[in-house]
Amino acid sequence: MSTDANNEVNVLQISIHDVLIGYLAGFKNGRNVLSIADTFKNNPERPTFSLITHPKFPLSNKLMAEPWARNQRLHPVLSNLLPEGSLRELIAQSLKVHVDNEFHILSYLGADLPGAIEAIPMEPEDVPDHVLNTHGKAKAVKFDKVTHENKFSLAGVQMKFSMKEKEGRYNLSKGDVLGDWIIKTPSTKHKFVPLNEYTAMSLAELVGVDIPQIKLVELNKLDNLPQINLPDEKLAFAIKRFDRADDKRIHMEDFAQILVKYPRDKYTSANYENLGKVIYDFSGDALADAQQFARRLLVNILLANGDAHLKNWSFLYPDKVTPRLSPAYDIVTTSVYIENETQFALNLSKTKEWFTVTMAHFRTWADKSGIPWRAIKPHLDDTMSKARELWPEALKKLPMDEIHKEGLRAHWSKLQEDFKIEATK
Repeated sequence: MSTDANNEVNVLQISIHDVLIGYLAGFKNGRNVLSIADTFKNNPERPTFSLITHPKFPLSNKLMAEPWARNQRLHPVLSNLLPEGSLRELIAQSLKVHVDNEFHILSYLGADLPGAIEAIPMEPEDVPDHVLNTHGKAKAVKFDKVTHENKFSLAGVQMKFSMKEKEGRYNLSKGDVLGDWIIKTPSTKHKFVPLNEYTAMSLAELVGVDIPQIKLVELNKLDNLPQINLPDEKLAFAIKRFDRADDKRIHMEDFAQILVKYPRDKYTSANYENLGKVIYDFSGDALADAQQFARRLLVNILLANGDAHLKNWSFLYPDKVTPRLSPAYDIVTTSVYIENETQFALNLSKTKEWFTVTMAHFRTWADKSGIPWRAIKPHLDDTMSKARELWPEALKKLPMDEIHKEGLRAHWSKLQEDFKIEATK
C-alpha cells in the first residue's frame, strides 16, 4: 500500500536534561506537530520546558493536553530557539532548504540549542506507533543526510557563533562539544559593534547590572568559522554562555518564548509592565529579580539601547525547575547606528521616548507590574548615583569608538533631569 507523500513524516525526539518532553513530527507538507509525552505531563517534578508548562503556571495541564501544531513555523517556544537574519540564511543555504523551513533547521541545530532542550532525529523504526497514530496515517521516514559540519544556534540578527575556548583559541562547536562562549564578529553594516557592546556592557556592570564574563577577542584566534564577509576590523565580542557550566546545559528561555510570541512580534506584542509582572509573579526570588529588571530598564535608557525587546530578556532555570532572571546580554548603544533614534524597544508606562521618561514613569511601571515602589526606588537611585559618579571617567578608558562616545555623551545631556548625566571630556 502506498502512502501519500504529504503524510510522510520526519520525527524529532525533544528532551530536556535527559527527560523526554515529547515528539515533534515534521510533515512533508510543512505541518509541524509537537505531541507532549504523558510521562512528562504527569510528572509533577518535571524540569521546566517552558514557563507555560510549569506545574504552577495557570492552565499548564490544559496547554499540554493537545498537540502543539503549526504550519511551516514551529510553535513559538521552539521557533525562538532558532537564529534570525543573516545567520539563519547562512544555515538554510548550507542545508539547501527554505529560510522558513524551521523544522529542518531545528533538526540540524538540535544538539546545541540555547538552554537545555535537545532535538534529536529519530530513525523511523524507533518512532512510537501512538505518535504516528496521533497524526492520521503518517509514515515515519529517514532524515536526509546532511554533511555540513558547522552547527550553531543562537538567536539574533548579528552574526554570532557558539564556540569552545581552549588555550586562548575559539573553535566553532560541533558534534557532542558544547560551546561555552558566544562570539559576535564585526558587522559589515555598522562600524565597531564589538567595541560598542563591550563598552556598554562594562558600563552596565559598573552600576550593578548582573552580566556574564565578557572580553574582546582577536579575529585570528577564531577557528573554523564559515565563509562570511568581515570588515577591516580586528576584534570580536565574546560573552560567556550562562546556559552552560562545566559542559552541562542550564535551561533558559527568552520572553518571546514565555509569552508565546514569534520573533517578528518582539517589538510590538508586550510592554515592560507585562515583563515586570511575569518576573514578580513567577521568579524564585521575585523581589531581587524585579529590582534587577528595573535597574536594567534604566540602564538601557541611559545607554541609548533601543533594542531591549522580548528576546533580549530571559529566564534561567539553574535548578531545572524554578525561573530566575538571567544575566544581562545584548546591551548596545544603538542610537549611534540609527539616525534620529529616540525610543526604547517596548512601552514603559505608555511611552517609548528616551527624552521624556522620568522617575514618575518608573513608579507607574512598578504599580502596574504589582511591584512595591518602595522596593524599586532605592535601586534606581543607586543606579543613577553610580552612573553619574563612574561613567564619565570610565567611558574615557573604554574601547568604544570616539565618535560613538560623543554620541553617548550627547544622549546623556538630552535626558530629563531625573536621568541626566554630566559628561567630562
